[in-house]
Amino acid sequence: MSQQHTTQDWRDMDAAHHLHPFSDTKGLNAQGARVITHADGIYLWDSEGNKITDGMAGLWCVNIGYGRKDLPEVAKRQMEELAYYNTFFKTTHPKVAELSALLASVAPDGFEHVFYTNSGSESVDTMIRMVRHYWSSVGKPEKKVLIGRWNGYHGSTIGGASLGGMSYMHEQGDLPIHGIVHVEQPWYYKHGKDLTPEEFGIQAAQWIEAKILEVGADKVAAFVGEPIQGAGGVIIPPSTYWPEVERICRKYDVLLVADEVICGFGRTGEWFGQTHFGFKPDVFTTAKGLSSGYLPIGAVFVGERVARGLIEEGGDFNHGFTYSGHPVCAAVAHANVAALRDEGIVEQVKNDTGPYMQQRWREVFGQFAHVDDVRGVGLIQAFTLVKNKATRELFDNWGETGTMCRDIFFKHNLIMRACGDHIVCAPPLVITKAEIDAMLETAAACLQEFEQLVAARP
Repeated sequence: MSQQHTTQDWRDMDAAHHLHPFSDTKGLNAQGARVITHADGIYLWDSEGNKITDGMAGLWCVNIGYGRKDLPEVAKRQMEELAYYNTFFKTTHPKVAELSALLASVAPDGFEHVFYTNSGSESVDTMIRMVRHYWSSVGKPEKKVLIGRWNGYHGSTIGGASLGGMSYMHEQGDLPIHGIVHVEQPWYYKHGKDLTPEEFGIQAAQWIEAKILEVGADKVAAFVGEPIQGAGGVIIPPSTYWPEVERICRKYDVLLVADEVICGFGRTGEWFGQTHFGFKPDVFTTAKGLSSGYLPIGAVFVGERVARGLIEEGGDFNHGFTYSGHPVCAAVAHANVAALRDEGIVEQVKNDTGPYMQQRWREVFGQFAHVDDVRGVGLIQAFTLVKNKATRELFDNWGETGTMCRDIFFKHNLIMRACGDHIVCAPPLVITKAEIDAMLETAAACLQEFEQLVAARP
């Protein structure tokens, strides 16, 4: 069927029937969507034959790269053997049991239990219900409030969008829901002022302590944060931040939750971002890299304290999804995680391509007049477009300049993402040094074009 249609045919069908996520449908339909037809490694091809470098691994998720032959074979075999059965009603199946054991083996010590979802958003909503049910189960039902961060992102379901700190999302749907509050993000470039990064990390963590005291520690269920804020613009906290956050949560008996949907499964060069930053949460959420995007699946990892409370005192946990632990998704996720482990992909990011990317990223982008706060860890990195580097003055109309820059990248068949005026990059973990060099050569040319446009603006 695909061979019988032209690009315009697909665009017409798309415009007539498809409502895109996070899109102005009217504007998109007038322009026409780009039609992606196939992919391999770190590259995509569109219906016009353009080869595109995917500097965002899809949506931060294709860790193992496109075009693997083994994962589709695993899916095919599983569909022929057991295409579907649920994990309700005292039932399991081999693939979900095997995946659970594998995940416990790659997780940090103390995480022996997982609850399955279909996405990062569902993982976050599951976590919200889980931590509230935990506190109720252990005799503290008044501990219901969750603390998130402004500019954090935790998905687009009602709970996840509420917990996230994106005001433009809160404006639609009467969000946030009751019982969720926020503190400022640990963005040193904007908020650090005259402090050292280490001093600022402590200060930013203490904003959480202040919020706990404001709400009342007896009412706070959890603090939730991404190890690195992804969609917020790859905001990397100072090294002092997370250990101090953990200390504060322990002091006030508040659960610490890490949203590892982006950082998990190798993105930072460690299996999970919490290991890179040196803290231990009580619960953490995952998705994306769990299957490298080959099929939809997410998982909530539950630490010993919370697991024991739920198992011993919680009774029925009245929550779940038709496709929780779907056998085909579980089989593919198992094959993906095993490949990340057995092929040494995570270690390669930590010891080889990650350090190389960070060195080259800073060399390439440190030279531009309107680029500052050049940063990154492993294979997640960003820079910020600024009006004046000397004074750290940002551009007016936050996001307008970033969109202009991103569109230049797109025009030159390189996908990087604008998060406001942050330009972010997170390629597949299988990217080679030669591919890093080629990607950054194109990116540098795009930034030169961007600088010319900025100079020409009135």
